[in-house]
Amino acid sequence: MGNTFGHLFRITTFGESHGGGVGVVIDGCPPQLEITPEEIQFELDRRRPGQSKITTPRKEADACEILSGVFEGKTLGTPIAILVRNKNTRPQDYSEMAQTYRPSHADATYDAKYGIRNWQGGGRSSARETIGRVAAGAIAKKILQQVAGVEIVGYVKRIKDIEATIDPNTVTLDLVEKNIVRCPDFAAAERMIEIIDRTRREKNSLGGVVECVARNVPKGLGEPVFDKLEADLAKGVMSLPASKGFEIGSGFAGTVLTGREHNDEFYCDEQGEIRTRTNRSGGIQGGIANGEPIVLRVAFKPTATIGKEQQTVTSSGEQTTLAAKGRHDPCVLPRAVPMVEAMVALVLCDHLLRDRGQCSVLKP
Repeated sequence: MGNTFGHLFRITTFGESHGGGVGVVIDGCPPQLEITPEEIQFELDRRRPGQSKITTPRKEADACEILSGVFEGKTLGTPIAILVRNKNTRPQDYSEMAQTYRPSHADATYDAKYGIRNWQGGGRSSARETIGRVAAGAIAKKILQQVAGVEIVGYVKRIKDIEATIDPNTVTLDLVEKNIVRCPDFAAAERMIEIIDRTRREKNSLGGVVECVARNVPKGLGEPVFDKLEADLAKGVMSLPASKGFEIGSGFAGTVLTGREHNDEFYCDEQGEIRTRTNRSGGIQGGIANGEPIVLRVAFKPTATIGKEQQTVTSSGEQTTLAAKGRHDPCVLPRAVPMVEAMVALVLCDHLLRDRGQCSVLKP
């Protein structure tokens, strides 16, 4: 029913924004991986609300509990269940939304599909659901790093019309985490923080672009037809709340180039490895990783729930207005960075296991 993602490394998330808690069940994780709650908590802390003046003021520790699948610090190969309990809930803030649809939100579509919905804070459609993804992504990152040295770094590339200049080949997590907007171009970051804070005070919201790079991805990951690596990456990141666009490599900018200008020419490096002189393919050719850095971008719309009065209708079709209450991010981009990283990690980890399962059995 759309709550499960992946093939061999498979996750199922559960929970609603103001319910008892949210979490994930991970199936297919290899046994004997050393993992601690602290490693998972590190990623959850990057995603949690209440981090700064430019995020939602909701205060949640988002403390993770590993309920199963880990024993004496190592994975068992059995399902891993991780729970985060909701603590700082204020469902009364959303009572008006029980009957009144928020513009550009999932209220009306959930009613159209199910005929029932949890209207408290968006319920299942809330970005709080991504806690399970980020927790599972922490484990996927650990596998990728340990097995292949894969490094995944996401960062804010653009807020509204403020675009940062960042080298995906050299950017580091430490640089990303040096400011509250998670943009390693510090001059651009200052302008981004200023415009987000101003928009927050105006009870409005902003969108932008998260860029993500995965370095040291093994050659050969990906399937050549329906499960092309870029197709699965697109599905993964486009399943995130508020995502509206996906690009990889040159993306839409490549459409104005000729084939001669766009093609990535091959050469052999000093170690005899086949490389490409440029990376307009974004690290994937024919749906399969070619060993170059995978560089992708995800567009996020402005947060749908805003404090300004808007025209809308009730569930019975009556015209009305709504100025939403509750606690919401004026811009989802800073907290979306670990979410994008998590989905990239989940896709790459799944394809790593699939590749090893199919292609390593008979290799000499």
